[in-house]
Amino acid sequence: MTTMSPELAARVRWNADGLVCAVVQQYDTREVLMVAWMSDQALTRTLETREATYWSRSRQELWIKGATSGHTQAVHEVRLDCDGDTLLVLVDQQGAACHTGDRTCFDADVLLADGA
Repeated sequence: MTTMSPELAARVRWNADGLVCAVVQQYDTREVLMVAWMSDQALTRTLETREATYWSRSRQELWIKGATSGHTQAVHEVRLDCDGDTLLVLVDQQGAACHTGDRTCFDADVLLADGA
């Protein structure tokens, strides 16, 4: 794996742990699937391979989405927000995005909805 370009690294506002938030959406429907964290290595690997790669804060290691579950994310596009502190990752999700087996991590707990 190559290292991230200094120009890109300077544009990303890494938090105190060296991570940046990644909001993950289905590329064609814009359905929000999950939120994860990326280190510089995870972002570099994602950009190079187009396989969604994140930093697991619980395991303290790189995590390639679907490597064990088969629920992969083929990356179509990665965008950096105007403040540089959040990534938008557009993917083609195969299988469940959530570790609970749900399609998205936002299916279970609706706090407010129209008509409710």
